[in-house]
Amino acid sequence: MKKYSLSLTLLFSMLSLLLMLFGLGWTIQNQFFSNGASGAIEQTKPVEEDTGKDGKVVVALGDSLTRGTGDDTGKGYIGYLVDELEEKSKEKITIHNFGVKGYRSNQLLDQLKQGEIQRTIQGADYILITIGGNDLFQSGQTFLQMDEQQIAQAKESYLKNLASILKELRTMNDSAVIFHIGLYNPFIDLNDSELTTKVVRDWNYDTNQLLDQNEKSVFVPTFDLFQLSVNDYLYTDKFHPNAEGYRLIAERVASLITW
Repeated sequence: MKKYSLSLTLLFSMLSLLLMLFGLGWTIQNQFFSNGASGAIEQTKPVEEDTGKDGKVVVALGDSLTRGTGDDTGKGYIGYLVDELEEKSKEKITIHNFGVKGYRSNQLLDQLKQGEIQRTIQGADYILITIGGNDLFQSGQTFLQMDEQQIAQAKESYLKNLASILKELRTMNDSAVIFHIGLYNPFIDLNDSELTTKVVRDWNYDTNQLLDQNEKSVFVPTFDLFQLSVNDYLYTDKFHPNAEGYRLIAERVASLITW
């Protein structure tokens, strides 16, 4: 009887050990492998805000501003834009948000090679882009060093990429109106504000010039929205817009969209 009880105890101990090993293996798989897969999918699968099958289709491309980084509500300018457009029109609006935090112009150009994004762009009525901020600011390093030659090289590379982006978009969709949201200067209240302002204004001017050369492409200025009270419209990181900053951008974009 005692030997039988000991065997049962040993059996239960072995089962417990197997369960523990299984749980550990599942945890490792979930934390270290599944997250990597979903991270890759996040860059290709859009965040959609679908209010109906019919109506207008809007595709949003670009960086953290398209993602809405800095808005505690999670809406970003895209979310506020939907609100504005729904008030403006009775048509249904479908949003496809392909924005990726940290994206530069060369990464957006590569993203356009993805089949899912190409298929979505083909059906778009409007295409919204925020890109160039990371090319210029480089996490704030640009204005710390203030190397004019480096800034000129960054702008030349950016404009070349942007021209290719616009060309690719037109190849996929020749009728959608493209809106490119310009840069504001988050460092306008710091030292050398006259110099940083000139750099951003020149960057916007050359971007605008490029957009003017492309049919149905519109440059959306935002510099003036933040110019006088920049800190009122920035998130705590002093770089991205806060909810009110995104709302201002959305209102500006909505004012330019006509049905």
